[in-house]
Amino acid sequence: MSTTDPEGAPKTTGQDGSLVELSALLGRGTRYSGKLYFEGRVRIEGQFEGEIRGDDVLVIGDGAEVVADIEVGVCIIVGGSVRGNIRAREAIELHLPAIVVGDLHAPNVFIDRGVQFEGTCRMAPLDESPLAAERETDEA
Repeated sequence: MSTTDPEGAPKTTGQDGSLVELSALLGRGTRYSGKLYFEGRVRIEGQFEGEIRGDDVLVIGDGAEVVADIEVGVCIIVGGSVRGNIRAREAIELHLPAIVVGDLHAPNVFIDRGVQFEGTCRMAPLDESPLAAERETDEA
């Protein structure tokens, strides 16, 4: 669940129940199509289609509909649906009532009982971070 603090900065609930500041929020009722490159913690609760890359945490919340290939530091899906491959440098977490159709690749993967998952799962380290590869390409 996402909220805002008195200063208006978007917040979301962390694993331990504490509030965590978000860098960006794509809220319910919003639609976006394209490429998302980010740093910090991002939460999606709306519709997204395209490509998502970042070195930090991506949270996909209840009601989200994501059709994208994802490569991030940590991907936490706490609801909604994702169609596309997910690669994470640290971990992927799928929590009920998530629906995921695509391949998972991360050194640590958690899938909650009851989650709908269709695809393959590879638990192994990734080669390099997505933003580092993007920066190297831009510099060349």
